[in-house]
Amino acid sequence: MRLLSSIDDIVARYTAVFCDVWGVIHNGRSVSPGAAEALQRLRQAGKHVILITNVPKPRAPIPAQLDRLGFPRQAYDAIVTSGDAIRAELAARAPGPMFKIGPERDRVLWEGLGLSMSGVEAARFVGVSGLNDDRETPEAYADMLERMRARNLDMLCANPDIVVRVGDELIWCAGALARDYAALGGRVIMAGKPHTPIYDLACKELAEIAGRAVPKAEILCIGDGVATDIVGANAHGFDSVFIASGMHGEALMTDGALDPLKIAAAFAAEGATAPYVMARLA
Repeated sequence: MRLLSSIDDIVARYTAVFCDVWGVIHNGRSVSPGAAEALQRLRQAGKHVILITNVPKPRAPIPAQLDRLGFPRQAYDAIVTSGDAIRAELAARAPGPMFKIGPERDRVLWEGLGLSMSGVEAARFVGVSGLNDDRETPEAYADMLERMRARNLDMLCANPDIVVRVGDELIWCAGALARDYAALGGRVIMAGKPHTPIYDLACKELAEIAGRAVPKAEILCIGDGVATDIVGANAHGFDSVFIASGMHGEALMTDGALDPLKIAAAFAAEGATAPYVMARLA
């Protein structure tokens, strides 16, 4: 595990970067200092940058959201989302009906798929993009999950993340409900990181940009989620850079500096490894 101060130190050996969004380039409220410059420098050096995110939406509205945060389009070539990756699974189950869990802001995920909606008792499956309200906790859904399990409904989860940091707060994500449903014995289907569909989609996008299939040895993954970004990179044969601040805040630091022992413990808890670690992308 090598501690890096600059991504420039290692990029010569790679053709492309798959970079996480939330926790690496922004925290939902502000852009991480240095992240945009780092990715722009990579592109200026001839590297391809694909943003790969577990956001439960198709990619179309994401560039405008990044624009509003002040993150420049010159810092990336393309975006691939967990929402993009799960829509094929959703479409295959149309017309449903589907029991939906998730906030109104995620409505674009379900649009154009020919899905009808229903309550738990009439549903053929469940689609989850997040908790219905950011102020809720997974415990509030315990009875609902039991009812879903009693009917043996498949759960299609559009965001495998358990939590995400928004400013200084941690907000529960769809992955927390998927975790609890799986603990009940329910069948969960996910397409975002660390699962294969989102990486297949990113590699397809990269091949179109590069004009060739890029070998996995030439792709570097950057992310702050051990269970998603790093486990996903490990499982699919990519090198990775772990961004230790991100969702972990200061938890993996001691006296303001990266603590290798704390980082190693976080990796061990998920059975993960990463050749490179940075406090933040720079």
